[in-house]
Amino acid sequence: MGHPKIISFGELLIDFVPTVNGVSLAEAPAFKKAPGGAPANVAAGLAKLGHNVSFLGKVGDDEFGRMLAGVLDEAGVDTSLMSFDTAARTALAFVTLKANGEREFMFYRHPSADMLLTEDEVDMDAVRNASILHYGSISLIAEPCRSTHLKILEEAKEAGVFLSYDPNLRLPLWSSADDAKAGILSIWETADIIKISDEELEFLTGENTDESAKGLMFDRLKLLLVTEGPMGARYYTPDFEGRVSGVKVDAVDTTGAGDAFVAGLLSKLVADQAILRNEAGLIKAIQFANAAGAITTTGRGAIPSLPTAEQIEAML
Repeated sequence: MGHPKIISFGELLIDFVPTVNGVSLAEAPAFKKAPGGAPANVAAGLAKLGHNVSFLGKVGDDEFGRMLAGVLDEAGVDTSLMSFDTAARTALAFVTLKANGEREFMFYRHPSADMLLTEDEVDMDAVRNASILHYGSISLIAEPCRSTHLKILEEAKEAGVFLSYDPNLRLPLWSSADDAKAGILSIWETADIIKISDEELEFLTGENTDESAKGLMFDRLKLLLVTEGPMGARYYTPDFEGRVSGVKVDAVDTTGAGDAFVAGLLSKLVADQAILRNEAGLIKAIQFANAAGAITTTGRGAIPSLPTAEQIEAML
């Protein structure tokens, strides 16, 4: 397939989602398996929007790992950069959906295959030739994946690849809240754009205000986005800031909404990075991203619910 335009790097796992909302893990009568992992969701979201995208990451050489690779293939994602570990299993997460569609997680990774990705398993040429590299923070939690992540960032940055970061805080995976904060911020000043939720902003700075968001800006950051669920998103650039209202829908499952938002935004950026300096253009891109996120909450599981460009345009 040649070199992908966009690479999404990180974890790919199975989410076990309860068949009914509003119960604890122990009370759930049954679980439905759904492909998960924020970077994989973003890759599938971009593919559904018609983009040339590769997923870079590692799963177990087991039934679940092969199933996940198949799901991405089917979504139109190039999986040639994926690795399969014969010794470690594919990660699992049990997710409870509260009555409002919000989530709680319990993870099985001791260690899982995604944590064991090594530098020599990464096609650095593909990384250097990407137009955009998107990534999270979960791959910073354990070695050897942490060093691999840092090497990928170094190579991409040197090659002038556009860097998109969504920390995607999952506190249960870190040894402590302090470690999570330090880990997330350790690569903060590498990115060109960063997307965080309002809860993550509060976690990182102690408050959810314009001032605290602006405190996270640094010289080369082109765009900081703070998503507010159904309320929409706030945006901050060196030249302007503002808020774009969300799209109202009846949410069933919020899993993957933030990833659909990122995919929607990157799909506009890959076509024209000049929108980062053009407020009207940026607002349109964020409206598109908001609609992508909203549509995703109307179905269960992330990847099956990711929208096409036609669905987004119809909603707008």
